[in-house]
Amino acid sequence: MFPGANLRFRASDILAMRSYDDDGNIRSTIEVLEDAGLLIDDRVPSFTKLFARKTQALPEPMRSQLELWRDIMVDGSKTPPRRQPRDTMTVKGQMYGILPAITRWVEDGRTSLVGISTEDILAMLPDDPSRRHTMMLGFRTLFTILRGRKLVFLDPTKAIPLRGPNRNMPLPMEPTAIRDALTNPDPAIALAVSLIAFHALTIQQVQHVQLTDIIDGRLRMPDGRSIPLAKPVRVRLTAWLDHRAKRWSETKNPYLLVTIQTAPRLSPPSRNFPWRKAGVTAQALRTDRILYEVEQTGGDVRRVCDLFGIGIETALRYSATILEPPTPGERAPTHTGEIDNESASTV
Repeated sequence: MFPGANLRFRASDILAMRSYDDDGNIRSTIEVLEDAGLLIDDRVPSFTKLFARKTQALPEPMRSQLELWRDIMVDGSKTPPRRQPRDTMTVKGQMYGILPAITRWVEDGRTSLVGISTEDILAMLPDDPSRRHTMMLGFRTLFTILRGRKLVFLDPTKAIPLRGPNRNMPLPMEPTAIRDALTNPDPAIALAVSLIAFHALTIQQVQHVQLTDIIDGRLRMPDGRSIPLAKPVRVRLTAWLDHRAKRWSETKNPYLLVTIQTAPRLSPPSRNFPWRKAGVTAQALRTDRILYEVEQTGGDVRRVCDLFGIGIETALRYSATILEPPTPGERAPTHTGEIDNESASTV
């Protein structure tokens, strides 16, 4: 074994060298060392930093009670009462849900979650159904964990029913908004929008499409489906690949979409790319495309499930739109085919 074979590097030490990083290769260095098994990943997760900022002004023991909730939610617990870890985004959403009430209680002089009553929680619940549901989910998990660790005597959420948020009927988009997004001068935006507007991919699927997934005009999906790309999509795909080759001719990144940050690396782009500048949301585009297919198939749930890889319950929610027509003032579902010819010739 050669000298230094057991040498390992701390990620925090590498990040501290950012002031000397003229080429922006810090993240690439970390990825290479991690792949080689030479990295000690002592980076503080971004959610941990965010949680600390949001709770640093809270009094004790309230802050410690919330930190315990965060740790068990994120990492799970193998000691009774056992609990499976939850996705960080789930915990983050619940954190934002309960913080307004926590802040108000602190302003009223509360320093602990011990003694919080059912009436205290009811008084804080917002009228908006979605925000109300998120706050209740947060309080339900918070007090369940605290009671399981014997830090509170009673769970004040037990007497409050957990109602699901209102599920509004899916609505189509305005055709002009779709056309504008499809003809965006940014080739990354035009391609991403077309993949969803014509094939109803999810934002995660667009984010993780690799160059090798596209063969002879067909997109191979992780679930085994092979999607023949529509002509407008192929036009935008060609434009993006030309742009990609000119701007990042030396990149080894395997993903279809690359950015200035990911071009030197092998990682996918952020889930927010390129949607922050697109002027439309991926979910609205996907909803519009599924609604169009539902209309064309007469609400054939099986076909919709097979075509878009969605579950029966989700497909039924979309198919309900042809049984419950839009209320006055709402337009009928967009016919994506109406924009094919116009949009296909313009990138």
